[in-house]
Amino acid sequence: MTTLLLRYAEIGIKSEPVRKRFEKQLKDNILSMLAFDGVEAIVSRKGARFYVETSDKERAVNAIRRVFGVASVSAAEMCSSDLEEICRFAAEYSRGRLSEGQSFAVDARREGTHPYTSIDVAREAGSAIFLANEHLGIKVNLTSPDVRFYIEVRDNLAFFFSEIIPCHAGLPIGTQGKVVADVDDDRGLVSAWLVMKRGCRVLFRGTGDLESLRRYDPDIRECSDKNIKYALACVQGRSLNDLKGFDASAYDLPVFFPTIAMKDEEVKEIADGIRRGF
Repeated sequence: MTTLLLRYAEIGIKSEPVRKRFEKQLKDNILSMLAFDGVEAIVSRKGARFYVETSDKERAVNAIRRVFGVASVSAAEMCSSDLEEICRFAAEYSRGRLSEGQSFAVDARREGTHPYTSIDVAREAGSAIFLANEHLGIKVNLTSPDVRFYIEVRDNLAFFFSEIIPCHAGLPIGTQGKVVADVDDDRGLVSAWLVMKRGCRVLFRGTGDLESLRRYDPDIRECSDKNIKYALACVQGRSLNDLKGFDASAYDLPVFFPTIAMKDEEVKEIADGIRRGF
């Protein structure tokens, strides 16, 4: 089993009641996306981190990267928070991850009450890594190392990882209400995707690429007379030139244009990424 460590960003600045609501929605969305991709996993949360335990790391990471609200993910290995155990584990973890002549650094952080500081962890673990790989002629470089080791100590556990995989961040879908998205071309696709990233549940309308958007929200629905009454706004893909002759009075809802300042090349690049599931 692999443990994936998930971080959020913007959710962390919310008030406690709002943060708890957003965290619950984010967990639901993670579970929904994993199920959509057919990945078996256990999802839990403690503090400002989510943990996903799975035997299918690659597919789980690919699914999680499409969940709005997740800022980054790392595949982690764990040991106890005892400093001696951290140093022993750091030495073992580093073996095979450093090549001859490479430089390294240790980035440590700590959450909870411990008889040491984050600086202590970085110094002692770094020393253990150096001694375990001294025969390779390695050296320490704190500013631009060839390999960076990350250690997060949280309560009674220490998590080790060497890669932080960036995700789309934003807000969990379902936290900001429903909007109708008119999707007939790339601008419409990108506009819908951008408001989904801001936490809106999209009601799809048009002849565009519904299935690509479904990869980011397995629960996306097409707009109908029954559910449009719950919409708070309408989203359209328009450029500045497309606004000529636009009549806002023809709409019962406020209309937003997320791509209005984007060039066609930029829109196409994002649209291609959406279709790839970037």
